[in-house]
Amino acid sequence: MNARHDSPSTPEEVLQHIWGYPAFRGQQRAVIEHLLGGRDALVLMPTGGGKSLCFQIPALLREGLGVVVSPLIALMQDQVAALRELGIRAAFLNSTLDAQTAREVQQQARRGELDLLYMAPERLLSESGLSLLEGCRIALFAIDEAHCVSQWGHDFRPEYGQLAMLRERWPQVPRVALTATADVPTRHEIVQRLLHDGTEFVSSFDRPNIRYRVVEKRDGRVQLLQFIRSEHTGDCGVVYCLSRNTVEEVAQMLAGHGMAALPYHAGLPSEMRARHLRRFLDEDGIVMVATIAFGMGIDKPDVRFVAHLDMPKSIEGYFQETGRAGRDGLPAQAWMAYGLSDVVQQRRLIELSEADDAYKRLSTAKLDSMLALAEAADCRRVRLLAYFDEASTPCGNCDNCLNPPELIDATEAAQKLLSTIYRCRQASNTSFAATHIIDVLRGKRGEKIDRHSHHALSTFGIGADLSEADWRLLLRQLVAQHLLDVDAAHFNVLHLTDASREVLRGQRRIHLKRREPGTEGKRRAKGGAAGGQSAGTRAVMQALSSADAALFERLRTWRAATAKEHGVPAYVVFPDATLQAIAIARPVSLDALRGISGVGDKKRDNFGPALLGLIEGQVSPDA
Repeated sequence: MNARHDSPSTPEEVLQHIWGYPAFRGQQRAVIEHLLGGRDALVLMPTGGGKSLCFQIPALLREGLGVVVSPLIALMQDQVAALRELGIRAAFLNSTLDAQTAREVQQQARRGELDLLYMAPERLLSESGLSLLEGCRIALFAIDEAHCVSQWGHDFRPEYGQLAMLRERWPQVPRVALTATADVPTRHEIVQRLLHDGTEFVSSFDRPNIRYRVVEKRDGRVQLLQFIRSEHTGDCGVVYCLSRNTVEEVAQMLAGHGMAALPYHAGLPSEMRARHLRRFLDEDGIVMVATIAFGMGIDKPDVRFVAHLDMPKSIEGYFQETGRAGRDGLPAQAWMAYGLSDVVQQRRLIELSEADDAYKRLSTAKLDSMLALAEAADCRRVRLLAYFDEASTPCGNCDNCLNPPELIDATEAAQKLLSTIYRCRQASNTSFAATHIIDVLRGKRGEKIDRHSHHALSTFGIGADLSEADWRLLLRQLVAQHLLDVDAAHFNVLHLTDASREVLRGQRRIHLKRREPGTEGKRRAKGGAAGGQSAGTRAVMQALSSADAALFERLRTWRAATAKEHGVPAYVVFPDATLQAIAIARPVSLDALRGISGVGDKKRDNFGPALLGLIEGQVSPDA
């Protein structure tokens, strides 16, 4: 496009004529101007914040080829498909192309017939990749998912570190590194390794349309099923699990209850993964059950929920994964079931890793921050944003804001529990796991207690006033605060820590949150599924009259058929927000259609006549 004389010549013209958006958001304009001036930049914007425009528009306005480094094949394919629908000359080079097609793309690049070329870091760094770029005029380098460069980050990829050579080989070409999540040390490392005096553009990390919610894990799979059934029937969602076996079992369980659930993990055949990914991107209402091998860079805007059956190991990972919900700005949920097993499991993974002590200490610190978020009794959004050095006020939209937990002083109960662990150890010269300790506290006789004579201990039965669930809640809190250690390598036995002495001596108070019975049910009643509609559909329908809603459904039917014909996901044709605006405005001419946000010149010319026909009621949706 930058080689044609009839192209838009300013960022605003490109935005309006090609993408059909009336104005830039946030810092987009400032980033674009910075890159047009030939300078490097680090761009941090939340998922759905419009990072892609920050490099796509400068690539079109600068002379030469915009080279985009992306780690995910699916993301490359979808972004290129979306750009081509806009009339932009874009292509990708990755392992999905046969040799002939790859040669054709390379020839197009050399002849100056491409505006944007997407490449995996491995392909760019190969001898053939570097040779190709040496023969092209480069407009800019965009390094997406730039947090992958940090060896201290949550998604380190060694090949990203080698991208430092770009500034040596092409010192005059501006580079922009982009990510949706990076703490301050990771930001510094990105700038140091990939950029030259790069200016940082840090947008708010807040995603106000996402409701964060953590529930105490009792039977996680049953709770997940209830959550989806009561609040997200028919919605598209992602469920994250720690192990591959769990992924397959949960997907099978959800499918057995009538949901369109698919598994995704690195151990599945590549053909199956590709097929499941395409269904997730192309179809409505798919629930993808996956390990973290799935998701980075996934561009689907209408994901209504992200659920975690196992706690992530860091806030960065949690933020990245939950950020895949609600990219279209409509209401979405981040739901997590969390229990003591999550703490034990994640700490064991750190202990068993082959990393050095410094990395283990950093991993433990990141896990502690994640535990604090899970255990929080105050606004979760405030804590989440504070991790990224962003101040905020209570959101009124997370579980703790909507149903403030009652705080109780559990110091005496904590002293009883710690004292029982100590006395059992002293009496038997060995340590015991949680179930045994709780049985002693509650005065529950059994073969193991009799064998060790623990019924004779002074603490036997002193905790009979609390339920087993209450004691497990307290145990989890003490483990999260490093007042107890769980020895995962030796049957999960419990050990006191040095810090536990402060509690036993009364020098440290322990407070727990206690919810009133039934609050989960109240929350479901407040936000649950109504009339079989999904949350996303309800959010759109609430803004429409009955006549407009009927037109909106006709537009969705037309969009599905058009997307299938073009071989692209439905949202690449038009997102729901654009169809909603069309249904409300009911434009009667191509010029009027051009005034709808998201309708650029190319889409107006390609789809305008069909849309106007639908509005006038003269064309059937599947015509």
